Amino acid sequence: MEKSIKKYFPIFVLPTLIAFTIGFIVPFVYGIFLSFCKFTTVTDWSWVGLKNYTRIFYVNGVLDTTFLHSLWYTALFTLVSMAIINVVAFAIAMALTKGIRGTNLFRTVFFMPNLIGGIVLSYIWLMIFNAVLQNFSKTIVSTQWYAFWGLIIVVCWQQIGYMMVIYIAGLQNVPGELIEAAKIDGAGGWQQLRYVILPMLMPTISTCTFLTLTNGFKLFDQNLALTSGNPGKLSQLLALNIYDTMYGTTGWQGVGQAKAVIFFILVAVIALLQNKLMTSKEVQA
Repeated sequence: MEKSIKKYFPIFVLPTLIAFTIGFIVPFVYGIFLSFCKFTTVTDWSWVGLKNYTRIFYVNGVLDTTFLHSLWYTALFTLVSMAIINVVAFAIAMALTKGIRGTNLFRTVFFMPNLIGGIVLSYIWLMIFNAVLQNFSKTIVSTQWYAFWGLIIVVCWQQIGYMMVIYIAGLQNVPGELIEAAKIDGAGGWQQLRYVILPMLMPTISTCTFLTLTNGFKLFDQNLALTSGNPGKLSQLLALNIYDTMYGTTGWQGVGQAKAVIFFILVAVIALLQNKLMTSKEVQA
């Protein structure tokens, strides 16, 4: 069997490798190339070198703070949403693994928002937010902070149920004998959580923090539908800022592509650092 697998391995791998190369590697490499070009279509380009990268921050010699604002705004949004989603999802998972009545119903209800598309979900919440805020003569885009907390609520409401399912799976894999041993040794509930459950749950925590971190940085559809970057592009997250640069300004396709390359490098580096940090804690556990 092993010899047969080794013999025919290339035959089975080749179709997937070809599809991956055509669908990902070639567009990715060509996209990096286009970030050094001025172009209107992918075949109509002219080389400009690093000019696109300088235009991200400076336009006609004047500092453009739009991208920098989107950068720190996205970073803040990611940190806040990641913390809220993981803490609340873990708390709900802990509650639903205590054998309370209606556990399956609660799991289904909490998970259902994740099944709704981001655009539809955002439009529903947009009507809810504006219906409430109109009593105070406000809208969701009255300020960037109204928009910020609106995005936080929508994203948390959508993703908490998904992370809850992952945490439940992790909690169910914690050996019961370890908890029983901790109880026999006189450990209270907080000590069991800190010294037994959390160390055993580190692989799950690593997965959930990785997902919420990358999802926060890549968020686009909810941002587009809920605020469209208003007021005055102050609520633009990075993905929407790149989209607006590429499709909202004539002749700036190359700048938008350069922003996309920086965006990729930023998310990749942060995700790798986070994964390395959490993995080191798993080894210690």
